[in-house]
Formats: sequence, structure tokens, C-alpha cells
Amino acid sequence: MRFVVARNPDPDSRLPYLLRLPLEGGLVLKAKTMWPTTARVFCEQVDRAWPDDAEIVDDLAVRACRRRGVAIDLVLERGRNNRSQFVFTHLKSGRPAIFWQTAAAARAARPGVRVPTRRAWGQTDLVIAADTRERYAYRFAGQQATVEKRALRAGDYAVLDAAGEPLAAVERKSVANLAADLVDGGLAFQLAELAELRSAAVVVEGRYGDLLGLPHVRPGFVADLLARVQVRYPSVPIVFTGSRKLGEEYTFRFLGAARAELGD
Repeated sequence: MRFVVARNPDPDSRLPYLLRLPLEGGLVLKAKTMWPTTARVFCEQVDRAWPDDAEIVDDLAVRACRRRGVAIDLVLERGRNNRSQFVFTHLKSGRPAIFWQTAAAARAARPGVRVPTRRAWGQTDLVIAADTRERYAYRFAGQQATVEKRALRAGDYAVLDAAGEPLAAVERKSVANLAADLVDGGLAFQLAELAELRSAAVVVEGRYGDLLGLPHVRPGFVADLLARVQVRYPSVPIVFTGSRKLGEEYTFRFLGAARAELGD
């Protein structure tokens, strides 16, 4: 895989460079500079194909290039200035924009990642689907969220796409429920289903230390089982929130972030 930088053949463009990323058949962007050394760089996507007569100014081997939600992570095969990220967003006017940044440039810009508080990622009302089999379900009463009962094939709470399919889901458990599902093997099957979604998590309304003091169980046995399923299904984090209240808060934030990152 190669990351190629060329001069923009359009003399009237404010963005004098073209970038070709080894992604989606060759993603072409216009950029203001060749690399975001001290500040974030504004980019625009180019609809036309890469020009055959492009004047190449840099051609670099790529270690990794992957789209993750609203961002593309790019890692080059060189010692310095090798990691960067393209973030797809919208300006206040609603116009789409792309910002190319390194970690140093992001810190200097202090962009402030938008973490959902009462309003999940700027949405006026987040619609959360709660499984019809969920007893004593979260109500998200302190958040701007609407709960709709749905039959979910995976997880207890989810955000859905326009076709009614889950974008992301959260499975809720008490410590006792988690331990029982680990011992009888049921958790592995639940994690297998959750891992098929684009994003998922398990929320445990308790502390990790509670697993070590369970009655009628050899110390460390359940913790060993937990470690094994976490290694087997690394894409589904198991989060100990300490209480039901914080479990509800984490679920709201996780699903709000999933809607923003993965939504239509």
C-alpha cells in the first residue's frame, strides 16, 4: 500500500496538493499542505479520478490505513511523522469538511472531543431501543432520550439505522448475572452475537473486585473465565460501572457516540 502526494493540477484551487489514500479503491483528497506538522490541515474530497499525469512529490509505504467511524487512521512506514488521522465532520454552516491532523496538531488545536452529556452528540433526542424482555429497564429520565420497546436479537439496548437494524448495542448485567453466564458458558454466545454488530459493549452494574469475593466459587475462577472471553471477543468491551446509575449513564453515552460515529 502507498500514500501518494502530488501537486494539484487545478491552478485556481486554494488547496495545492492532492493526496491518494489506499482505501476504497483509492480515496483522493485535496489538501493545503503535504503533512499536518503544526496545525490541523483542511481537506476536501475529490470526485474525479487520480490524474494520470500527476506531478508526484511524495510516495510513501503504508503500514495501516483504516476507516473507523468518522475518521481514517493512517500509519506510514517511516520513523517520524508517521501517524495521522483524517476526521470527517461538518462546519457550522452544515458544509462537509475533512481535517487532517497528527496527535501533536490535535493537542495544539485543543478541539475538545464532543462527549455526550445531557444531549448525546448534539442530537435533540436520542432514540434508544430497549429489548422487550428487559426487566426494570433503564428509563434515561435524566437525559434527552426516548426509549422504544423492540425485540432485539442482541443486547438489551440499541440504536437503530433507518432500516431498523442495530448500529450498536449494550448488554446490561449485574455481577451475579455476569458470573452465572460465565460459569454456564452463556456469555460466550452472547458476545459472539454482539461481536457481529458494528459496535457493542457489556455494562456490568458493579465492580471488578466483586467477582473475587463471590460465595461458593473458588477465588479467581470467574475472573479467569472473564479474561478468556475478553481475549476471545476483543471487539466487545466489558465495562464495570460500579452502580446501576452509572451503568445507565455509560449506556446513554456509548449509544450516543455510536449514533454520531456510525449513523446514516
